[in-house]
Amino acid sequence: MGDFLLVIDEGTTSTRAMLFAPDGTCVASEQAALSQNYPGPGRVEHDAAEIWRKSLRVTAAMVAQAGGADRVAAIGVTNQRETVVFWDRDTGEPLAPAIVWQDRRTADRCRLLRDRGHEATIQARTGLILDPYFSASKIGWALEHWPAVATAGERLMIGTIEGWLVWKLTGAHVTDATNASRTALMALDGGWDPALLDLWGAPPSALPAIVDCAGEVGRTRAFGGSIPVCGLAGDQQAAAIGQACLAPGTVKATFGTGAFILAHVGEKPARSDHRLLSTLAWQVGGERRYALEGSVFVAGSLVQWLRDSLGLIASAPETEALARSVADTAGVYLVPALSGLGAPWWQPDARAALSGLSFAATKAHVARAALEAMSYQAADLQRAFVSDGVPWDVLRIDGGMVANDWLAQDLADMLALPVERPRFPESTALGAAMLAGVGAGLFRDLNAAGAAMRGEVERFEPAIGADRREARLAGWAKAIADVVG
Repeated sequence: MGDFLLVIDEGTTSTRAMLFAPDGTCVASEQAALSQNYPGPGRVEHDAAEIWRKSLRVTAAMVAQAGGADRVAAIGVTNQRETVVFWDRDTGEPLAPAIVWQDRRTADRCRLLRDRGHEATIQARTGLILDPYFSASKIGWALEHWPAVATAGERLMIGTIEGWLVWKLTGAHVTDATNASRTALMALDGGWDPALLDLWGAPPSALPAIVDCAGEVGRTRAFGGSIPVCGLAGDQQAAAIGQACLAPGTVKATFGTGAFILAHVGEKPARSDHRLLSTLAWQVGGERRYALEGSVFVAGSLVQWLRDSLGLIASAPETEALARSVADTAGVYLVPALSGLGAPWWQPDARAALSGLSFAATKAHVARAALEAMSYQAADLQRAFVSDGVPWDVLRIDGGMVANDWLAQDLADMLALPVERPRFPESTALGAAMLAGVGAGLFRDLNAAGAAMRGEVERFEPAIGADRREARLAGWAKAIADVVG
């Protein structure tokens, strides 16, 4: 067996491959940026061929870094969830653009079905709500509007990103249970749901088989040797595994393009009365574990917008120094509804708002308001989780944004609880490596993988008083009320 675990971590703005030793050490990594395409208001697309081409390139670089295919014990794949790809079974090429999780083109269809009373059934069967975020409505839209997809017949193949990559790597048409649980087509306690397939018009013959998150699903046909693909999970579930959220009550938050908070709830799904999502934490050996999730659509992408669209900053790390340079935001609040609002609001048509401006406001105040918005959104979700009977004791954070020490401390202050940040910040890739290690037989289970691979953490304790915390949260409540109505 090889010496390394290789992970393909395919995100929204980049794809990369990382090479791990069995003790969790990241030996090497290679990354490539992905194009974001915006063909119209509320529409976000990727080129699936570009995703494959660049993923293949960075993976090949890591195989070479390892010393060849025989030095790699297994590959794990983790991915942006809900994004859906349509391709031709015969040619292996995409039939249309991939519709990205952020895409809102199906908002009217979702609203119509909600008005007709379908949301309660969908939530009961899938744990999800009726929103353009999930894959099902994207599939239905593509079949109605893209002739190349609609007329493909038995040649049509549909999958989320991990399914697309695994098919290109091995020829197997599969999806893991965590990604399947994000389509709004899979029953939480079963497989593809016939009634939901019919509701959205999704052809069963085009859908992949649902498999475990750990275990061999196929072997690569490239890289000069056969490497087993043994770990699959959506990025947020992989991050929770990498953060060792392996027992009920453990909670993680990933601040990447969006922000996603998952609390492990055990062997039975938790049902939310506050528009949180019940989803799979993982499926291993045919046994499922569940999580409760709150999803925020805009997090790191807000900082990217400040940089690329407004020119307010030259680089993302600049925001920390700007936030520290002022005592507060001078009354400025930024509600980052650039792609609508996710949990607990779920208003796809909401629009961002910058309020409280005066001549005293500077770019430092706006940058600080952008970071504070992350803590406020987390606080909104914390209240929803508590109301659903899932309290937080410690929050484990990861993702590109939390390299910012100021933000990590502000989260602790606004949530009034300790925040832990791993010294190795790439929890998503680490979780995929852990799954691949279990699937390849290097570890007996995820607890053993976590004990071997998870490293040290830094801890941030709350450092402000209740009065200041409540005053800030009251200002946020007013700002977001002006947006959600």
